[in-house]
Amino acid sequence: MPARTLTPHVETGHGSPRSRDRVARTLLALAAVGAVAAAAGAVGAVGEAGPATRMVETWRMLGFGVFAGVFLLLAYRPRLYAGIWELTILNKLALTLAALSFGSGTDGAGAALIADGAITLILLAAYALSRGWTAWSTAHATP
Repeated sequence: MPARTLTPHVETGHGSPRSRDRVARTLLALAAVGAVAAAAGAVGAVGEAGPATRMVETWRMLGFGVFAGVFLLLAYRPRLYAGIWELTILNKLALTLAALSFGSGTDGAGAALIADGAITLILLAAYALSRGWTAWSTAHATP
């Protein structure tokens, strides 16, 4: 019987698709945890808000909850939701740029710059790692 030679397995690129997905999912789960924490932290702001800002603070708190859900959906099926990646990234990038343009003279701009800037970077990394743009190839147009 001839001797079998073992060929070592060589990875090409930046890791296997499974490991890239795992990292992307972990990043998105961390983003979701951060959004849940932000929503929980905003409860006090809603309670303390006066009539002029109560609705805005409520909208903000509930928005954190929506984004936590979006991050979890993207983590669960990163190549299923055509357009959700891009809308989410654009939203967080727009908030980052708005905070940057408002500067230190606007209450909350510094915190938003850091938080939304970090989330933008996390989303971009997860999008690239999971190849989120491939959701478009599986999207079907309805007649």
